[in-house]
Amino acid sequence: MNKKLVLSLLAFQLLGLLFHSHAFAADPLPNVSVNIGDGTEQPGTSALSLILLITVLSVAPGILVLMTSFTRIVIVLGFVRTSLGTQQMPPNQVLIGLAMFLTFFIMAPTLSQVNTVALQPYLKGELTQTQALTKAAEPMKKFMFNQTRQKDLLLFMEYTKTEKPKTYKDIPITVMVPAYALSELRTSFQMGFMIFIPFLIIDMVVASTLMAMGMMMLPPVMISLPFKILLFVLVDGWYLIIKSLLLSFNT
Repeated sequence: MNKKLVLSLLAFQLLGLLFHSHAFAADPLPNVSVNIGDGTEQPGTSALSLILLITVLSVAPGILVLMTSFTRIVIVLGFVRTSLGTQQMPPNQVLIGLAMFLTFFIMAPTLSQVNTVALQPYLKGELTQTQALTKAAEPMKKFMFNQTRQKDLLLFMEYTKTEKPKTYKDIPITVMVPAYALSELRTSFQMGFMIFIPFLIIDMVVASTLMAMGMMMLPPVMISLPFKILLFVLVDGWYLIIKSLLLSFNT
């Protein structure tokens, strides 16, 4: 497996412990010591750390969906398939796989920063777990803050009666994540609406033509499908969709 991909996965696992850092004041782990072999321990390699890493895998999907670009990408790709009317083409596995690798591509700079400032120092024993979690949260907060509307942030801050932060670093992760997810849903649905328009026009033209010809028993969707696929291929639709998604995260 590619080294960068492994580091990215480790970064996701480390971020899964972010919420636990708010629940414990000093040390988020209980005072338990477990030794294996000759009784020596290296930072990040103890049995307890391994157990925690395995446990975090259970919440990794939630981290991937709500704290990265995955949500916007997979929803937009779903809208593309629905607007084309191709049923299960491309299959769900293809769309999910494409969304995951696009997510790793878009999140690479952020995950690299998490690895540099938090994960590697923690594995070397230079940072405690609490310090590593705090440093790991900052790059993720910066990414989410750049994609989150102020209206959505204010909604959750007012509900929790959180004081107005001076910078994005002061925003609690419990506020940032739902606000970011809400903004992602809005953005992805806006992009989905724009994708639907040209295909909707084709459906209307085909339906009107069939009605004018008196062919009432022939399903318009069946006739318009080849034309929609032809249009999508001629304009290099997948290239335009992926390009739009990439550019949407640069704003």
